[in-house]
Amino acid sequence: MKKHLLFAIILCMTSAYANSQNASTSPVAAAFVEELLDNPFLQEWTTPFEVPPFDKIRNEHYLPAFEKAMQQHNLEIDAITNSEKAPDFENTMAAFDHSGKLLEKVSSVFFGINGANTSKELQDIARRLSPMLSKHNDDINLNPKLFERIKAIYGSRQNVKYDPQQLRLIEETYKDFIRGGAGLDSAGKSQLRELNKEISMLQLTFGQNLLAENNSFRLVIDKPADLAGLPKDLLATAAETANADSATKGKWVFTLQNPSVMPFLQFADNRSLREKIFTAYINRGNNDNSSDNKEIIKKLVLLREQKARLMGYENFASFTLENRMAKKPANVYDLLNQVWTPAIAMAKKERESLQQMITANGGNIVLEGWDWRYYSEKVRKARFDLDEEAVKPYFKLENVRDGIFYVANKLYGITFEEVPDAPTYYPGVKLYSCKDNDGSLLGVFYMDFHPRAGKRGGAWCGSFRSQSYEDGKRVPPVMTIVCNFSAPAADKPALLTADEVETFFHEFGHNLAGLFRNVKYQGIGGVPRDFVELPSQINEHWAFEPEVLKVYAKHYLTGEIIPKALVEKIVKSGKYGEGFKTTEYLAACYLDMDYHTSAEVSKGLDVIKFETASMDKIGLITQIPPRYRSTYFQHTMTGGYTAGYYSYIWAEVLDADAFQAFKETGNIFDQATAKKFRTDILEKGGSKDAMEMYLDFRGKKPSINPLLENRGLK
Repeated sequence: MKKHLLFAIILCMTSAYANSQNASTSPVAAAFVEELLDNPFLQEWTTPFEVPPFDKIRNEHYLPAFEKAMQQHNLEIDAITNSEKAPDFENTMAAFDHSGKLLEKVSSVFFGINGANTSKELQDIARRLSPMLSKHNDDINLNPKLFERIKAIYGSRQNVKYDPQQLRLIEETYKDFIRGGAGLDSAGKSQLRELNKEISMLQLTFGQNLLAENNSFRLVIDKPADLAGLPKDLLATAAETANADSATKGKWVFTLQNPSVMPFLQFADNRSLREKIFTAYINRGNNDNSSDNKEIIKKLVLLREQKARLMGYENFASFTLENRMAKKPANVYDLLNQVWTPAIAMAKKERESLQQMITANGGNIVLEGWDWRYYSEKVRKARFDLDEEAVKPYFKLENVRDGIFYVANKLYGITFEEVPDAPTYYPGVKLYSCKDNDGSLLGVFYMDFHPRAGKRGGAWCGSFRSQSYEDGKRVPPVMTIVCNFSAPAADKPALLTADEVETFFHEFGHNLAGLFRNVKYQGIGGVPRDFVELPSQINEHWAFEPEVLKVYAKHYLTGEIIPKALVEKIVKSGKYGEGFKTTEYLAACYLDMDYHTSAEVSKGLDVIKFETASMDKIGLITQIPPRYRSTYFQHTMTGGYTAGYYSYIWAEVLDADAFQAFKETGNIFDQATAKKFRTDILEKGGSKDAMEMYLDFRGKKPSINPLLENRGLK
């Protein structure tokens, strides 16, 4: 931000602030200007590629920056609504789309850091912000003067010659306002405000409770005999975790973070300890303590249903899906049912084979949930002679990264380079630049790989700055890839599991969509939730292609390329366990949909009984819990994938079919197909209907058959 513009903003905001405080302008202005000038969010960023100056941003900067940003946003909205000129595209639509830049700037950084490296202080700030932001958003969505101007442009849109992106912005903005409550009467608007405020706070509380639960359990082992079967890398990490706390120094500590709990369940010979950590894992948020999420869920799903009915919909899923590719709940259930039938049948066959393994080894137990991964690993090793621990040395994190860069370069001609000395928010986080095939900058992105107490679970791709246009020029994005991969242990580098490799390729696919996006208006930058996973999931297809493995799968000690025989074992075993993986995922999809379509939520919901009934209805076997049980189902309960967890399988229909386009050429790196995928889908954002974009690329509607074949379900 240029200095003269900064002072102009300060003067406007100072006047607004002073008036709001009924105080004289001069003394307020002096203190206010001094505060603003000291706040990094109100200064020009001179960092490489204008990334956030993390070395200067302190927690105390956030709230003042949010307050000033909301004030500025209000001034921008007032300038639109108070205009004496008749509403047109530039003075209303474009002006509205361009408003709130400072608020977006502050929000992107705060919420990005709050997810990746939170603290009690940041969580307290988030709780203070929740009602403020809810009110601010509602003040805009429910602003009658603003809506009247937007409505006027929408109503006359056929009489004016707009380009496709302008027309799309008009239609999507109008739709957003209607869905935001602009068409409600005054009583309805008041009710919506209260609902949004409560929903926002409950979603935030759910996530904070889950983070507390993830960090509250530790399995402490002090007897070496109890470590039988566990890989050396895992033991080294557990010892380092234990030594970080004087109370457990010299012991081994296992946590509920995936790189710890999942291999423990997979390899630990001690069955009682597997049961202990498994039980802790599936009961997160269900321990009747201060972090219990059952009451949160009970209130949350009821409020969502009330909001849907206020907006004129039968249930919250119907309200949500109207704006997505699926359109209505029946279409989601139809897809789930098509995949569920073969998946549960395969899961039952897998259960039989695991029980046979137990019996054959002289076991006198009935298979339980805490046994599945353990015996599945033994069956995999016996059937395919594949030991995951023999594979990991070929998946050094840095090599996998280089393999991902190789795939992107070969498909799209883009190149990557680490940015030295860039400010980061945590040690070990690195920034990379991405240049197009003509040398121009597409964007930059951070990579943040390993677990820590302040990082929420899972993996995600986000941004500290979305792609936009300023003065007719493209502003490149600042993206982030955040994961919870196995960390380096003892004298070994970070070695990834096959699942982690796939996750890395997945998140980088999201990153590519963000880097390639090239739309003029922010209001049409996003895509429907059930389309957003297409770029990420199609990128997974290259991960274990033999041609790609030869590039990046090199032994971390010898540099030896992964042997052909081992590659063949990986390929042959690729579909093993799909019954379990597909079933646990689909079970969570059904649970999500049931919460947001069932009339039972308004009848004194008992969360655990509801979940049990939901799973009984589809015939889920007892040894497989849904991938996310209700009390730790962050995807749906915190708002990101509400009535939308099905999106991964919906998008898999698309990505499996889309990858066929490459295979049909006889070259998985066919550049003409890659260019078409880039221009028809990755660059487009939400500037066009999702199915239209897919049809532009593929020339036909997708078939479910490639998905079933990929998962070995056909």
